[in-house]
Amino acid sequence: MSDAIKVDIWSDVQCPWCYIGKRKFEAAVATFDGDVEVEYHSFELAPDTPVDFDGTPKDYLAQRKGVSPAQADEMLDRVTGIASSVGLDYDYDHVHQTNTIKAHELLHYARSQGRQLDMKERLLKAYFVDGRHVGRIEDLADLAAEIGLDRSEVVEVLTDERYLADVKADVAQAEAYGINGVPFFVFDEKYGVSGAQDPATFANVLEQVQNERESVK
Repeated sequence: MSDAIKVDIWSDVQCPWCYIGKRKFEAAVATFDGDVEVEYHSFELAPDTPVDFDGTPKDYLAQRKGVSPAQADEMLDRVTGIASSVGLDYDYDHVHQTNTIKAHELLHYARSQGRQLDMKERLLKAYFVDGRHVGRIEDLADLAAEIGLDRSEVVEVLTDERYLADVKADVAQAEAYGINGVPFFVFDEKYGVSGAQDPATFANVLEQVQNERESVK
């Protein structure tokens, strides 16, 4: 895939806009006449969140953002509606707020097995749609096994923190780029696009990169 346009995406497993942005980006890629290579990178929106957060997503929002329960409801309703518009059925009544460090380690392991994209999709769906827990090693190992990865190896890798340094390297790179929110897309190491933009925006950047490559051949 040497001619493919490389897109590096900084994202968090419990970021609602990251899943929405993923769908919009995929829609752009589907219309693009060229190859695109995607790699996901770790970004922790709330690294201080406990693995087993005692409360609901609404409680979390109210505590972290300092908003009222009514405002939190409004925020969740809004993002759920936008998710629905791209075919995602968010179920915030069953979301388990958690710490995502182990999920990020798992994504790096999955990349080493050539399955990062499948694992990313499974984790996002597990968190937002299926009401699964994505912060605990045993639960993550179950999800990894569902896409065909070796469950016992996943437990071992996550217990040993074998990919923790890779997660930290991603976070450091995000800081170097000045990324302070996700999703964040970097095209061909040249152009950054922040947020869950419309498919047309992503498509335009892909076309621009392709045209620039053609002009220097």
